[in-house]
Amino acid sequence: MTALRLMVLVITAALTAACADSVIVDTGESPPRSQTVAPAPTARTDPNLVNAHDYYATAGDVEGYYFTTPSGKWSCAIRPRRQVGCQATGAQSIGVSGAPDKVDGPNGTSVSPNAIAVGDEGGPGFVWVEAPGFSLKTGKAMVLDFNTTLAAAGFRCNVQDTGVSCENESTQQGFMFSASEFVPRYSPVPG
Repeated sequence: MTALRLMVLVITAALTAACADSVIVDTGESPPRSQTVAPAPTARTDPNLVNAHDYYATAGDVEGYYFTTPSGKWSCAIRPRRQVGCQATGAQSIGVSGAPDKVDGPNGTSVSPNAIAVGDEGGPGFVWVEAPGFSLKTGKAMVLDFNTTLAAAGFRCNVQDTGVSCENESTQQGFMFSASEFVPRYSPVPG
């Protein structure tokens, strides 16, 4: 019976040692302080978001998220991970107070701006875009209603009674404009 007890004790000790996760050694030193980890940045939430898939379309061979303002005066598009911009519907010039007379156009020519945009780098500004620009080539884009936000592919835009506002979410460069003004910063829909 003692041999059996000794064998049970040896097996129990072996199993206990095998199941232990780590060996604890007491050196008499106090344990190291744990480092605090900063909380992960929280994603910006917006209760006014629309379903971006509803706005997805192609203009020629340019895929994007296209919308018009409720007045129908402005056509805008988010070109995935490249650019977001707006232009006056059917107009040759932008028609925004404060717009420069000329911007760089095709082949280094100087032309009147016909759009406002912000890209994946740099700040917002007045530009010239070739047709269809930020409009659908055929058909009509969906209306982005007042106080709603379209967020897709790294950009976001909203329409308020004060104007249209868009931004690059990673650089946080954006614009807000109306027929009477241009402001080089994004203006979120008030909460």
